[in-house]
Amino acid sequence: MMQAYAEYKDSGVDWLGEIPAGWELTKLGSCLAPFSEKNHADLPLLSITRELGVIERDVENQDTNHNYIPDDLSGYKLLKKGQFGMNKMKAWQGSYGVSPFTGIVSPAYFMFDFTKEIDPDFFHVAIRSKLYVSFFGSASDGVRIGQWDLSKPRMKEIPLALPPLPEQTAIAGFLDDKTAKIDELVGIKRRQIALLGERKQILIQNAVTKGLNPNAPLKDSGVDWIGNIPAHWEVKRLASMGRFSKGGGFSKADLAEEGVNAVLYGDIYTQYDFVIDRAVRCISPAVAEGAAKLVQNDLLFTGSGETKEDIGKCVVFRSQENTVAGGDVIIFRQAVCDPLFLSYSLNTNGAIEEKAKSSKGEIIVHTYGSKLREIFIPIPPKTEQESIAEFIWDGCEKINAAISIKQNQITKLNEYKTTLINAAVTGKIKVA
Repeated sequence: MMQAYAEYKDSGVDWLGEIPAGWELTKLGSCLAPFSEKNHADLPLLSITRELGVIERDVENQDTNHNYIPDDLSGYKLLKKGQFGMNKMKAWQGSYGVSPFTGIVSPAYFMFDFTKEIDPDFFHVAIRSKLYVSFFGSASDGVRIGQWDLSKPRMKEIPLALPPLPEQTAIAGFLDDKTAKIDELVGIKRRQIALLGERKQILIQNAVTKGLNPNAPLKDSGVDWIGNIPAHWEVKRLASMGRFSKGGGFSKADLAEEGVNAVLYGDIYTQYDFVIDRAVRCISPAVAEGAAKLVQNDLLFTGSGETKEDIGKCVVFRSQENTVAGGDVIIFRQAVCDPLFLSYSLNTNGAIEEKAKSSKGEIIVHTYGSKLREIFIPIPPKTEQESIAEFIWDGCEKINAAISIKQNQITKLNEYKTTLINAAVTGKIKVA
């Protein structure tokens, strides 16, 4: 049980409520002095992010380095270790923090020195707490979402509950220890989720390539990723089983609150797991007239994505409702195999690698029906396909339930972390 302070006083700020009697209620304008210095092009480039605050920028990594870097960096601003830096266009999201590095940042950023006795670690954790981030939003203006500009005069009016320096240091140390332990627990849960995901992949891979009878005689499939299969199974090329076509006729801009159900390619890898029982999007009936219509048991592939897992992800469309598919959705219509068995087969690690081989592109990768049609998959008799699909479904349901428990635990840990930080930096609990 955390202790409270012996005496409190009214802060006069609704969201802060009472603060410890020995704390000062100040404003950011009284704590920070603007700092601006250029012509340090020899120093390393830094970025200011929502997730981590100030980080060193990896200029060699093209995957994470999407912003333009000019040849002449003399106009970039100096940000010293221990100074407060802020991305004024993203401050409303929490893109600011005390810098652990000395380097240079975009000329559009704000830098500040501290003018009071402030422990930089305390200030960093306090100002990046959920309670304070909202105030940077209220101090920002703009019409484009994601590009709101911070108003310096209004930022200066943001209140800050400031303990005496020794307490600041104690709070920073306490939170560093507690949040590190929480993050370690979250990391353990995430690794457990990853292991459960691997177990699900192994379950699927073994069932769709070896079947359910461990004593069945085997033969070489002739396909590397498939390996040995039961002797009575076949291996078929997708092109021999059905026809590929493309979605299209509308885009994300055509989405509506209600109307005809619609599937976008991005939804396939973010919203659905192996099956679509009902689409989560809608477009107007007028737009849907010219769009590609789906039929129950169509298999849908993503035509674009950023990772090999995204490219060609496959789901079976099981709905009987009128539904259309957007651009970059690849439709495979067949009547040879159990569609759920096919969906599982085409989402195995081996099939993912095969689909990745047929894709092209760098940042955004694409694949096409003309490529996917060349993939070979193992084909058992129809009744066996149905039994395998049911076995995988039941196994995946149990694994997904275990994953859901871990995800809920992560949510609760993160909520506790947020509550603990908010309470400590506003004096609702006494840590030393």
